[in-house]
Amino acid sequence: MSPASVTDSPAIVSPSASRSRRRRARLPWVRLRMLTKHAVLIAVGLLMIYPLLWMLASSFKPDALIFSEPGLIPTDFTTDNYTQGWNALSHPFSHYLINSFLVVAGSIVGNLVSCSLAAYAFARLNFRLRRLWFAMMLISIMLPIHVIIVPQYVLFSQIGWLNTFLPLIVPKLLATDSFFIFLMVQFFRGVPRELDEAARIDGAGHARIFAGIMLPLAAPALATTAIFTFIWTWNDFFSQLIFLTDPDLYTVPVALRAFLDSTGESSWGAMFAMSIVSLIPLFVMFLLGQRFLVRGIATTGLK
Repeated sequence: MSPASVTDSPAIVSPSASRSRRRRARLPWVRLRMLTKHAVLIAVGLLMIYPLLWMLASSFKPDALIFSEPGLIPTDFTTDNYTQGWNALSHPFSHYLINSFLVVAGSIVGNLVSCSLAAYAFARLNFRLRRLWFAMMLISIMLPIHVIIVPQYVLFSQIGWLNTFLPLIVPKLLATDSFFIFLMVQFFRGVPRELDEAARIDGAGHARIFAGIMLPLAAPALATTAIFTFIWTWNDFFSQLIFLTDPDLYTVPVALRAFLDSTGESSWGAMFAMSIVSLIPLFVMFLLGQRFLVRGIATTGLK
């Protein structure tokens, strides 16, 4: 073969080099698509968080500028709303924070104890009509609170529990939150039964299996239950408004409502300031428990 024929022959391109060239050609489009996706997500995120940012900015504005100045940067910056809001009601706002913490703590303990016991029974014990009771428990998830609040109010009124924290805490000790029972049942079903059998060989009963095996393994599900209970109980306005009419027992949501009619006029700046204060425990709880929350939801029901 002559040198000219070698020179004129087409170059032989390996398959790997061809794939690499195609990847480099697609790289700008991939980057553009990723940038577009992130830009859309950031825009949607800012749109969703805008009300919170507006409330935060309004907490540093005088009442006269809150609705007349829609911008997020206050032209007249003041911190008087926080000092006034803290002492605007019959008690300092810390009093209502403590009341909410008491209700939340009792609710968390009640749900962790009662819901875990009920979930273990549904997941590991064999008793008559177990499937029927489990189905009834799931059906109760669909019942709105407005359906059961009237008979609850009549019952608690007859036994003298109104204007106490008992109507908000005692039902949690009776495994009334079906969502958490279902969550833990799915988690317990994912624990191999071989662990139970090995424990029974060693002479362990259901109490030891539950306390020594199930609860340590169910730490993510328990953490998820605690976090959701904290958030839902802290934000619960309807039940606390119904059962707590004594201002000394007001929790944070009911106390915030008092800013609208405590002086005959709406104190928006003070209410926004105390709303920001009331959100701090929620953010702290979520940041501290986010790792357990994601793990508990991701691993629930896995075999």
